[in-house]
This record gives sequence, C-alpha cells and structure tokens, in this order.
Amino acid sequence: MDEHDTSYKLLFAHDRMVRDLLAGFLPPTWLTRLDLHSLQKLHDGHVSDDLRGRHGDAVWRLCRREDRRPLYLLLEFQSSVDPFMALRVLVYTGLLHQDLARRGALGTGRRLPAVLPVVLYNGERRWRASTRLGPLIETPPPDLEDFQPEQRFLLIDEGACDLDLLGHDSNLVAALFRLEHHRSSDEVATVLARLIKWLAGPELASLRRAFLTLLHRRLPRWFPGEVFPDFQDMQEAYEMISNRFEEWKERQRLVGLEQGVARGMAQGRLEGERALVARQIQRRFGELPAHLNLRLQSASEEELATWADRILDARSLDDLFT
Repeated sequence: MDEHDTSYKLLFAHDRMVRDLLAGFLPPTWLTRLDLHSLQKLHDGHVSDDLRGRHGDAVWRLCRREDRRPLYLLLEFQSSVDPFMALRVLVYTGLLHQDLARRGALGTGRRLPAVLPVVLYNGERRWRASTRLGPLIETPPPDLEDFQPEQRFLLIDEGACDLDLLGHDSNLVAALFRLEHHRSSDEVATVLARLIKWLAGPELASLRRAFLTLLHRRLPRWFPGEVFPDFQDMQEAYEMISNRFEEWKERQRLVGLEQGVARGMAQGRLEGERALVARQIQRRFGELPAHLNLRLQSASEEELATWADRILDARSLDDLFT
C-alpha cells in the first residue's frame, strides 16, 4: 500500500471529506437527488472478506432524497493510471452486490441497490485510460453484443481541475487538491492558513490529524533537500513554511541564475563553433547560398562537428551538406 492510498484512506474515512468531494465534484443535477447528510461508512463488519481483500479503500452508503432508497458509493484512490480500472470497478461492484445479497440487505423486491463508483486520481500524468469497460473488450460476434458486461466509473482527476477556482469556499477536498498540485510554496502556505480556520474545533481533531499525516509525508517530497521538524499541529507547519519563504525564494533565484549562466555558456560555445565552421566553408567554397547559411545557423553541435570533419575531403557544397 503506497503513501497516497494510506494518506487518502485516513482523510476519506471522515464523512466531511466524502461530503465535500461529492458536493464539489458531482454534477449539480445529481446532487439535487442525494441526501449528503445521510452518509454512513460501511465498516469491516459490513463488508465481505473478498471485497476488503480486493478493494481496500472505502464504501459508503447514502439515501436518495425522493424515496430514501440507498445508493452505495465505492471510492477508489489511484496515484497511477490503470488501463484496466473499469474491470476492477466491475469486480468491486459485483462483490458489493454479492455481499449485500448474502447479508439480506437488499431493498424492496430484493433488488440490488444502485452503486456509484468514483476513482479519485492524484497522479502527475493526466488520466487517459478508458472509464468504461466496453472499449476494453474485443468486438463480439454479431448478435452477442448484449451478452457482454458493461461498467463505468466516475473519474475525478485532481490535476485536471482548474486550481484557481478551487479552495475558496471552505471545501476541504478542493483545498486538498490545491495542496497536492501547488505551484509555489506561497500557495502551500495560503491553503494551510485556510485549513487552520476551517478545521478549528474539537469535533474535527481526527480530521486535522489526518491532514497532518499527509503533510508529514508530502512536505519532504514537495521541498526536496529540506529538513522538517516533527511539527505537532497545522499552525506549526504553516509558520515553518512561511518563515522559510525568503530563504526558498533566494535559493530558487540562485538556482535560476546558475542555470541561466550554464545555458548562456553552452549557447556561446555553439555560436563560436558555428562561426568557425562558417569561416572554414567560406575559405574553401566561397560565400554560402542563403538556404545553406540558414541551415548552418540552426545546426546542432553534432551537425557542426560532422561538417568540420568533411571540409577537407568534400569536393563541393553538395558533398559537404549531403
């Protein structure tokens, strides 16, 4: 189990996080039909061993507004793209239905309840795998299409969200996405300041600890080379990051200067090699035609070295540049 799964399981074991996920990232028309305050997490005693063994993330139950019938929410946390995610979701859904039927927890008429599978993806690359099972199955012979399984899941790709629109309305999941995909240390501090305010109060102590666990694991990765003390609360983390702003900015500025100097030196060497090769060609063959001069000015270091080696043996410009 990687640190992404562990951290997210701690966070999304809280109904506030699941409620903010649904409220912030489901289509509005769906939200009008769901009672988000009826969320109830299914614990180990309500989930089969098979489902726990294959799907170890989170299963929640909530009610529909109009008739109070249950809807089951399958949450899956991914930090890498799985091309067969739709197949895994089909298995998880089947295991959940099987478990509910075995326990006699079906609804009116012993019908299987509706399930909403949600995959929360946190990877660096954008998700490109299919969110439906159909495209993963070979085209069946004619008239057998209706016998093929089908499954779809709702993908929430954190990195594809517009960060500038997130984290301003006390939605904790939006704030989490901004932390995970921050663009500067200043942005980390800004989000932490909001979280300190939004997570105040003894009733949110467990959720604060879950965010602290995430920070302990993420900060060394976000700021490589930095040594972070064992801070005990989010206020300490915020003050530590804020106090290091100027130091980090100066370090980034110096790194940028060094990289700029290195690029300038490399460019200067390349320009010098071009000038040298151009003089050698002119002494041997005279003035270059415009199209060959343009090619020379855009040549790479490897091309310049090749032409310099050929100048003594080439009988014409065609020999040289071919």
